[in-house]
Amino acid sequence: MIRLAKILEIPDILIITQTCAKNMIDHGIYQWNEYYPSKEAFEKDIARKELYVLEKNDEIIGTIVVSTLMDGEYIPINWLTPNKNNIYIHRLAVHPKQQKKGYAQDLMDFAEDYARKSGFISVRLDTFSKNGRNNKFYQARGYQAVGDIYFPKQSEFPFHCYELILQNILF
Repeated sequence: MIRLAKILEIPDILIITQTCAKNMIDHGIYQWNEYYPSKEAFEKDIARKELYVLEKNDEIIGTIVVSTLMDGEYIPINWLTPNKNNIYIHRLAVHPKQQKKGYAQDLMDFAEDYARKSGFISVRLDTFSKNGRNNKFYQARGYQAVGDIYFPKQSEFPFHCYELILQNILF
């Protein structure tokens, strides 16, 4: 079941994201670290009612942020659609013990269905350029690469921005 997260669940969510960060680092992928994702980011996500969790057998095993807020880092990107009426995906995580079971697909299906039903024109996100698995995952879902951004506290390497167009629009 996918549902809105509760403030009291942030410690459980942080365990998942910290375990994911360690797992990625162990595989040479420096996408997340001790600074990101942070408790403060999740608190803001919950306050905006944008943080969702995936529960299985009464245990949180995954999380995703489905946001209407465009981060400043995205402003220079030449997106495929106008900068209005878009959804942004952040902090998608599935506990490493639960990975490769289709749960990330379920979370993305949820986010994309939400965006379609709510009338948004596209879904936008970024992922670390050195995370080949994530890049293949989004490309297989039909996302198109549109540019790169940098998060110096996370890596010297870029993060690729992707967009999935949901509706045909006239420019």
